[in-house]
Amino acid sequence: MIDRLKRLARAAAGAAALGLCLLALPAAAHAQTRIKLTLNWKYEGAQAWFFLAQERGYFKAEGLDVQIDQGEGSAAGVPKVAAGTYTAAFGDMNALIDFAARRPDDAPVAVYMLYNVAPFTVVVKQDSPIRSPRDFEGRTLGGPATDGALKLFPTLAKVAGFDPAKVRINNMAPNLREQMLLRDQVDGVFGYVNTVWFAAKLSGMDPDKDLRFIKYADYGLDLYSNTIMFSRKFAKENPEAVKGFLRALNKALKEVVADPDAGIAAVLKREPLLRADLEKEKLLATMKRDMSHPEIARIGLGDVDDARLKRAIDLVVQANQLGSTPAVSTVFDRGFLPARAERPTHF
Repeated sequence: MIDRLKRLARAAAGAAALGLCLLALPAAAHAQTRIKLTLNWKYEGAQAWFFLAQERGYFKAEGLDVQIDQGEGSAAGVPKVAAGTYTAAFGDMNALIDFAARRPDDAPVAVYMLYNVAPFTVVVKQDSPIRSPRDFEGRTLGGPATDGALKLFPTLAKVAGFDPAKVRINNMAPNLREQMLLRDQVDGVFGYVNTVWFAAKLSGMDPDKDLRFIKYADYGLDLYSNTIMFSRKFAKENPEAVKGFLRALNKALKEVVADPDAGIAAVLKREPLLRADLEKEKLLATMKRDMSHPEIARIGLGDVDDARLKRAIDLVVQANQLGSTPAVSTVFDRGFLPARAERPTHF
């Protein structure tokens, strides 16, 4: 009888332990907060830090389950996050400003500035008669509808002094941009300097000899560009998840700066058909051209200068005749950033 009671007690204890384990499983699963991220463009070398953070388990170590999808243009992520299709996006700050002026309650919030130098450009052939933005009048320009440079065209017109209504705009698929320019189907194309430069090189052109870049920054547009943005609702309800995401990304970013080849290897695991040499060149050019504004020595990569961002907001609002002017704090929240000492201050 005593042995039987002992056996029953052991069985009960085992069942209780099993029950506790089963109860713990949902809690463990719940610990991985899911984040869906859409990038600015197709997978490429200049996104290396996202893939390295995922490959080395930095997101997972922060309790995050991060899905990374390719994008359709730097402006396309804003409405996708606003609609709840994605939790976060890597996209254009100026498109975010425009959206926030129109729909402030739905607009995402930027939390980490990556591209602090304006990369926007209109690209023409080297022998084109177009020499400045005023020469756009009477011409046909083309680009993807979600391209950040195209979205900012009215702002360029405002500061450069030409009538955008006198310019014909041809929307095209991103993969046709350089070929349509080469075949004279358009007089110029919108894009980011690095994006067009490397796409042209990959298609067999010599960008330095065959193309000219009319850069927005040369005409007074001192704008920020691509930033990490999150759903406002998600950031409010999950502040530690946003902080953890940025810690993981910032860690991977510093490692890519120290070892670009490791970053490119992570990209190639996601997209094996890419050329490693070209993607590394693109990565290094992006860090040099798009992420090296002198202000980062003072405030660190990821942060913004409030006065500079305020000027950019005013410019976008005025040029697009928007009905309201978002506050700096509405479009950018530095409260999620890693400490300044942890963020890069030069490249």
